[in-house]
Amino acid sequence: MVNIQNLHKRFGKNQVLSGVDLSIKKGGVFAVLGPNGSGKTTLIKSILGMVIPNKGEISINDENIKKNSNYRHQIDYLPQIANFPSNLKVKELIKMIKDLRGKTNEDERLIDLFKLHPFLDKKLGTLSGGTKQKVNLVLTFMFNSPLIILDEPTSGLDPISLIRLKNLIQAEKSKGKTILITSHIMSFVEEVSDEIVFLLEGKIYFKGTVSKLKTKTNQPDFEHAIASILTENHA
Repeated sequence: MVNIQNLHKRFGKNQVLSGVDLSIKKGGVFAVLGPNGSGKTTLIKSILGMVIPNKGEISINDENIKKNSNYRHQIDYLPQIANFPSNLKVKELIKMIKDLRGKTNEDERLIDLFKLHPFLDKKLGTLSGGTKQKVNLVLTFMFNSPLIILDEPTSGLDPISLIRLKNLIQAEKSKGKTILITSHIMSFVEEVSDEIVFLLEGKIYFKGTVSKLKTKTNQPDFEHAIASILTENHA
């Protein structure tokens, strides 16, 4: 599905990615983790074509992304911060995105799932952070793309919406989709992920299951396993 070879990216003197090799097979939930500044967002934006690497290759479904931008139609992306005009109503935003990306009827189901009917006539600028995030989740999941990238998807969600998001991720996975997630919420990552990729100083420090990481770090739970990597590398 996604194949990355020897990816390097620097911003000025700051080397953010230093030779990342990563292969993500089709189907399943993969969490990209790492401390702030480890290169997570740069890696995701490179896959999306929003950041041009200094060196290395990225291919999606065996096609090099350098040579065409059509592959982006196969990706649904939830950015960490989605900025839309605050004077737009929720229903106007949903219609605008549908006009841009094509037909879908999934928005109705998702509006219902996240209980957004009372907010459809409200302007985005008046919504709470959590409600905005639910709108963004509708925009992300309403197109049937094989690759879904979620950057901090739990941000601002109440416990019930979080359960709905987890169920939604599992439902999409069961359709054979590939889902990439970044999150600081370790319990969420542990619950939804099949594999984790841990980035440290622009390189892949670990790739595998949560239980494999616990064994490798000799820690009883996931949070302690992550903490031990960080402690060990900042000692």
